[in-house]
Amino acid sequence: MTSTLSFLLLTLTAYWLGCRLRDRTGGHSLAQPVLVAIVLVGGVLLVTGVDYADYRDGTELVSFWLGPATVALAVPLHRQVRRLRGVALPMLVAIPLGAVVSVVTAYTLVRLCGGGDLLATTMAPKAVTTPVSIALSGQQGGLPQVTAVLTVTAGVLGAVAGPAVLTLARIRDRRARGLALGAVSHGIGTSRALAEDETEGAFAGLSMGLTALATSLLLPVLLVLLR
Repeated sequence: MTSTLSFLLLTLTAYWLGCRLRDRTGGHSLAQPVLVAIVLVGGVLLVTGVDYADYRDGTELVSFWLGPATVALAVPLHRQVRRLRGVALPMLVAIPLGAVVSVVTAYTLVRLCGGGDLLATTMAPKAVTTPVSIALSGQQGGLPQVTAVLTVTAGVLGAVAGPAVLTLARIRDRRARGLALGAVSHGIGTSRALAEDETEGAFAGLSMGLTALATSLLLPVLLVLLR
């Protein structure tokens, strides 16, 4: 298993199996296609002894299409644009505030647990969509590769536990649920929100984009203050 085609086939098959498992379990929180695909692909690579760098190079096509796929999230948002009325101002306040809380808590917790500035900086942008978090980590002196792992982990955890936490908190409004999932678990959370409800998914996509923008603007300032 060393060809680009085999790596692409492995990735798509693993994700397809994840979707089938989600459907067969009635949308169980642990049956997230991304989580299932990570486990399956990781297991195959481990068993076959394939180097991850070779797998990554062989799946560049998938990475390339992440950009257009993200842009395509504007389609469900356009269908729900009328529901933006009355929430635009609260949203523009909540998202930057959420970005501040995310960065400050991530950085501070690492330092309180004995981690250095390098690890704390690497952790700080973990709630932003992966391409942006990697870029921000590199610009601020973090470790982009580790940030990528942390970002995917945050996305998976948010997609698995986020809806249940929101339900326990008695947050029923689909717009609010979508905004929360998009802000803390970016693309993976957005895919979960889309599976739950179109309105929820549309607002999750909007939140993901605005959170990335807010964090990009605020992170350099916040790190100066925290350091």
